[in-house]
Amino acid sequence: MAEHDGKPAIYVDQAEGLKRVMHNTALYVRLLNKFKIDFDTKVGDLVAAASAGDYEKAQVLAHTLKGTAANLSLTELFKQSLEVETQIKNKAPDPESLERIKACFDETLAAIDMVLQQYG
Repeated sequence: MAEHDGKPAIYVDQAEGLKRVMHNTALYVRLLNKFKIDFDTKVGDLVAAASAGDYEKAQVLAHTLKGTAANLSLTELFKQSLEVETQIKNKAPDPESLERIKACFDETLAAIDMVLQQYG
């Protein structure tokens, strides 16, 4: 588990996520599953676009990832995507940040799977 500012990373803030959907567990589960499907390749596309200097495409992908992560309370992924989006806006994406966002995405997917298992 990664740390952010010396604190353990929170990949899925389940309590906050459920609050955002008015404690509708079925809806939250559906949204988490949709996230897994929708973003399966988009993080790789984001990293590839940023690395290739296609900042317009990379910024759209980073912004979409950031917003979706915020809406689902995917806390660490939100923080990482905010950082990467800022770097892309400045046309200076840090290769280490791009690697971190890929790793964070993988950790987030694992955390989502654990949440989904709770609800069968």
